Amino acid sequence: MPAAERPARTTPQSLSRSLSDAAAALDALRKDRALIDAAGAAAERLAAALVAGGKVLICGNGGSLCDAAHFAEELTGRFRADRRPLAALACADAAHITCTANDYGFDHVFSRWVQALGRPGDCVILLSTSGNSANILLAAHAARAAGATTIALLGRGGGSLRGVCDVELIVPGDTSDRIQELHMLLLHWFVEAIEQELGLSPAPRK
Repeated sequence: MPAAERPARTTPQSLSRSLSDAAAALDALRKDRALIDAAGAAAERLAAALVAGGKVLICGNGGSLCDAAHFAEELTGRFRADRRPLAALACADAAHITCTANDYGFDHVFSRWVQALGRPGDCVILLSTSGNSANILLAAHAARAAGATTIALLGRGGGSLRGVCDVELIVPGDTSDRIQELHMLLLHWFVEAIEQELGLSPAPRK
């Protein structure tokens, strides 16, 4: 292909813009004292549930489901160092999801799972970049009815889930990818904080 016909190379510029956008969202999160305090409250509740013999259940759609599964495996498996496994489960069972969606509708895939597994003393984490996913909203109500603590990681102002859960973290970001990146950062920190609260990891560096 003649040089004049080759598309312009935009990859470096595009990456620079993406990194700048991500940095701006992260900086906004770092400066949000209420959000940081809410994250601390969420971590304390997660640790307390696990100490008392409860478990952590996590729900999300699409990329948020992948984040939910990733978070769960870092609790049941390991994070940065060996320690005992911690009770966590993401709603990622294809058989449950497709059965429930087929028989009851997709809006009920998470709420029925929470009804089946949620118990008083458990923590249910709900991931939604918009806060408007009907199946996540129903899961929040099911968790409250089961006596579980509800923790929402949201974006775009919180949507319909705003004010519904016991603890909510509404992160900055204009697009789902930026919001999910901050959700994953918070989930990683939850693991770190839980391990510290349970005495399962070395003290943080000064």
